[in-house]
Amino acid sequence: MKRVLIKKPSKTNMQSGYKKTKTWLIEFEFDDSLQKDVLMGWNSSKNTTKQLKLQFDSLNDAISWCQNNSYEYRVVDQTFKKIKPKNYASNFSSNRKISWTH
Repeated sequence: MKRVLIKKPSKTNMQSGYKKTKTWLIEFEFDDSLQKDVLMGWNSSKNTTKQLKLQFDSLNDAISWCQNNSYEYRVVDQTFKKIKPKNYASNFSSNRKISWTH
């Protein structure tokens, strides 16, 4: 049975927002049939499923696609840190916690 990973994409370093992290991705697991090209040194394979990434709006949609197409799946849970919205005036607040380092 073919195996896939279901996960949420992570935020890139060049991205400040979380817009592209709302969908769920299905990625096919690594195929060990890679062969090194003698002339160029590139890796090649006849299996192109590693190049595919399927996007779904919800986790249930991704799971049902795997079940309908008889794929064994594993859900990878990625937790993101919560960011408290602040404004510039909070820098001068009297209730602000200050951590002193020596």
